[in-house]
Amino acid sequence: MVNSEQINKFIGEQLGEWPTAADNFKALEGVKVKELDVDGMKIKVQFNPARIVSSSAKVDAKSLAERKCFLCGENRPSVQRGIEWGNGYIILINPFPIFPRHLTIPDMGHVDQLIKGRIADMMDLARELDEYTVFYNGPKCGASAPDHMHFQAGNSDFLTIGEALEAAELKTVATDGDAVLAVCDTLPLNVFVIDAQDSQAGQRLFDRLYDALPVPEGEKEPMMNLLCYATAAGVRLVVIPRRRHRPSFYGTEGDDKMLLSPASVDMGGVFITPLEKDFNKVDAALIKTLFDELCLDAETVNQVVESLK
Repeated sequence: MVNSEQINKFIGEQLGEWPTAADNFKALEGVKVKELDVDGMKIKVQFNPARIVSSSAKVDAKSLAERKCFLCGENRPSVQRGIEWGNGYIILINPFPIFPRHLTIPDMGHVDQLIKGRIADMMDLARELDEYTVFYNGPKCGASAPDHMHFQAGNSDFLTIGEALEAAELKTVATDGDAVLAVCDTLPLNVFVIDAQDSQAGQRLFDRLYDALPVPEGEKEPMMNLLCYATAAGVRLVVIPRRRHRPSFYGTEGDDKMLLSPASVDMGGVFITPLEKDFNKVDAALIKTLFDELCLDAETVNQVVESLK
């Protein structure tokens, strides 16, 4: 087992040993941030140049085959230490942070980024790291290493979706003992929420939802981003179903293009822009358009809900 105090100490030790990571974490103190109101939900926009590595990552099969996997132990910097956790994971600091405390938690084996069968792990990790939100990016939902299974985690007071959900109406869809699966359709993006004390019950409810969600042609699993964090009553898993990888205006060339490749953090309320011109351009209307393009529409969500009853 691990706890937040142990991990906070570990991050401090790594930053004292790894100048590149320390510089990138220090740079977070100077990033520009602005706040928007998108249909009543607070959204933050961050200008963070260091994240261009992830935002512009090539994740096609050819590019993945031609590069060394940066999450495999033999390819990581020698200065990057880790803490082994659970059944075959290792906790690392993320050297290109978004959060003031940012972790990457890869599987120690080189296996595809697929969530099936791992929700109990995610919930257990979130319970132990009670100051952190653990998150998962699907292979075409913001993961810059879709060929290597990994979670990430960051301090929970950073994202805005948790506060938005506290004030929103959650409609119960299914239960498993004390665990509850609900849908929230009053935010600018449609999400499902699983509240559970028992991780196995949470896993079972997630599996039902997983099987009900549409799987795009050619994909191995439903497109989704996941956020998981401890609550006073147990653990909350936020499931954000997706239908598209990147918005129609994604790109690096042309005045109408923007380098926005949304992942869990963005969907959780903090949009990361590695280019200042994009930071200046992002407004509430653009964020709403992005949500509409990338997330499941109301009709599809209703079909999923009906299939679960």
